[in-house]
Amino acid sequence: MRVLIADDHDLLRDTLIAFLSAENDMELGSASSFDEAKERIREDAPYNLILLDYKMPGMKGLESLSEAIAMEGGQRVALISGQATREVAEEALGLGAAGFVPKTLPAKSLVNAVKFMAMGEQYAPVDFMKAQDEEEPHAMAERLTKRELEVLKGLTEGKSNKAIARDLDLTEPTIKLHMKTLFRKLEVNNRTQAAIVARDVGLF
Repeated sequence: MRVLIADDHDLLRDTLIAFLSAENDMELGSASSFDEAKERIREDAPYNLILLDYKMPGMKGLESLSEAIAMEGGQRVALISGQATREVAEEALGLGAAGFVPKTLPAKSLVNAVKFMAMGEQYAPVDFMKAQDEEEPHAMAERLTKRELEVLKGLTEGKSNKAIARDLDLTEPTIKLHMKTLFRKLEVNNRTQAAIVARDVGLF
């Protein structure tokens, strides 16, 4: 089973590849832009699934999705995103995408989704598709306090708790409390997911 992971966020891409590599029947390729993904599709052995980040360099939304699906006589392509709305997901599936995967999906569920799609099935998480569309980007900022936004900015810059505490003149336990509230508000499980969501909605 061959899967191409195309995402410009190095940490997410490497983490996903590490999880999928643990599966015995997986062969993985990677790309950090849409142009690089197209190059891999043209030059590599055929992939069972191409996973495209909705917001990476070179991507023009659903137009690029359709382009990838049509390449080389037809490809199975799925979108992965931390920002796209339910409407975008529905349109993608309507265009023939193999699926839609939110970046906040737990790692084990994400691996299962990739395997499911690579075997020829169409995937979209039921709870995401039934949920109400999110407010416009940056409405997220209105749900966070000034201090939580400052902590989140530190996360997106890859800073440690100690560094964030020093920058904000706070203690590390206080930073941890802010993070706990932050994760709950963003509906994520860890600092990596929080940074990805903040980046994808263009907060920083």
